[in-house]
Amino acid sequence: MDKLISTAPVPLKAVLVALINKDQPPSKAEEFLDELEFLAQTLGLEIKGKFSQRLPRPDTRSFVGKGKLEEINTFVKAEEIDVVIFDDDLTPSQLRNLENELKVKIYDRSLLILDIFLERAQTSQARTQVELARYEYLLPRLTRMWTHLERQRGGTGTRGGAGEKEIETDRRAIRDQITVLKKRLEKIEKQGITQRKARGQLVRVSLVGYTNVGKSTIMNKLSKSDVLAENKLFATVDSTVRKVVINDIPFLLSDTVGFIRKLPHALIESFKSTLDEVREADILLHVVDISHPSFEEHAKVVEATLKEIGADAKPVITVFNKIDLIPEEPQEETTDEFEIQEPVAPTPRERALALYTEKPDTKLIFISATSKGDISKLRETLYKEVLEHHISIYPNYLKNVNY
Repeated sequence: MDKLISTAPVPLKAVLVALINKDQPPSKAEEFLDELEFLAQTLGLEIKGKFSQRLPRPDTRSFVGKGKLEEINTFVKAEEIDVVIFDDDLTPSQLRNLENELKVKIYDRSLLILDIFLERAQTSQARTQVELARYEYLLPRLTRMWTHLERQRGGTGTRGGAGEKEIETDRRAIRDQITVLKKRLEKIEKQGITQRKARGQLVRVSLVGYTNVGKSTIMNKLSKSDVLAENKLFATVDSTVRKVVINDIPFLLSDTVGFIRKLPHALIESFKSTLDEVREADILLHVVDISHPSFEEHAKVVEATLKEIGADAKPVITVFNKIDLIPEEPQEETTDEFEIQEPVAPTPRERALALYTEKPDTKLIFISATSKGDISKLRETLYKEVLEHHISIYPNYLKNVNY
């Protein structure tokens, strides 16, 4: 299944749209738009503008109000924009109305993520999962401008009943394809279960975290492998498993897809078999990018996703990565005892510790994945946890160790 956005040599021009309301204040809306821009750039799009509007809730007809839509439309025509991307999911009717008004392709956050997954997926299982999720997401939203089955038939120029019949034909074809993909996925999942059983009784450790936090870099350092690690969102989509040995104790280390805010539910459903590596793990390494301004929220997104897939009760080592990118803490200045002092904002490390004040059993470690000494510290922490689980599987292990 081809992506709806083409990664042609000449990048398509896009604009981004978000709402500001009580659930998403201006600073948060701006942060979400920055993340949306990063997502769009991952697909090679050129961002030409950003729009936001204060609304208590999305307009049922066009997501934004009439005046804002006219403003966007004027910009789209003047700058010859190819794609308009909304930071929240659009209903089928909103999608149709926006396409009729703007006469360009309309994307929402979920479909943008699905297209990135489709581009990044390498294995048969991952591609099947993404295609299934994408078809299920597109089915109720299919329009003449969207359908990948367009066959160069004139796009938005097709009018009337003939166009509707063509869309219904495409819908039937998509329903048939969904059935085929589900059967294919069932077969692949059965093979995956067999493969996991064949690995024997080894302790399983799984890397989890928000996208682009450095999981693949840590995977490479611990396993001395060459898993793709890029400064891009969703550089890793396929599940990767490596055998690692620390102090003569072998275990399996897996790296899976990163999580993100507003992750499409259809994608979580389709990827549940890939996320079996997480569900079946004995230990989770939750990697957090402590240099990101919103790392607390990112950590909570990961924890919520783990709960959704039933993996929230496992032992966790929380790894605050990229500590080298944090600005040095300012030195305290001596001031007159009568001078009114401004409250000092907590440091990232203090904010990180505050996240787990109610979870005293959580193991925390602060590292830079690019530091050899820090990786050694992580290996030592991980070894102690793996050893405990290894002994539970092989009770006689310690009797055979020479001290």
